[in-house]
Amino acid sequence: MASKKGITITAIILAAITGASFLLWIVPQDVETTFVVSDYRNYLDGVKNIHEVLEESIEMEYGNLRTGKISPQDYISVTKVTSDQVTTQIGEFVTSKPSKEWQASYINYMEALKSFNSFIIETKVLAKMIENGNTEDEMSETLEKIDMLKSKSVEFVKMSDQSRPG
Repeated sequence: MASKKGITITAIILAAITGASFLLWIVPQDVETTFVVSDYRNYLDGVKNIHEVLEESIEMEYGNLRTGKISPQDYISVTKVTSDQVTTQIGEFVTSKPSKEWQASYINYMEALKSFNSFIIETKVLAKMIENGNTEDEMSETLEKIDMLKSKSVEFVKMSDQSRPG
């Protein structure tokens, strides 16, 4: 026989699911969200500053992973948070709709963030390889990919800077 506590919890869960389903049905789904930016230079500078802080942080932790000062699991936790922050920045870029003169710079910087996020994901793959006890030879391809993605991100930042309006 079911307890009163079990029935109550089940009823609450069912009510929450029903309420959430109802909200999804009521709220319009085709509303386009736009992130309004009026000062494109300062916004891009702000994103660049955030990117630099995230980059320094992940580089430091990546170095700690490579030297064994941090466990692969701790590193993976750091990458999840950092990757989420980068994804948020990319999302803002997608919805910011810069003026035509700023589009090239914004697109290049968005590509820099995407490459940086790929870099983070690849270092997470490396952390799992370290955790599994893979040898340096087994990890060499992943290490090369990590270096390539880092360089690619740096190149896109340079391209973004070069394509900024005067």
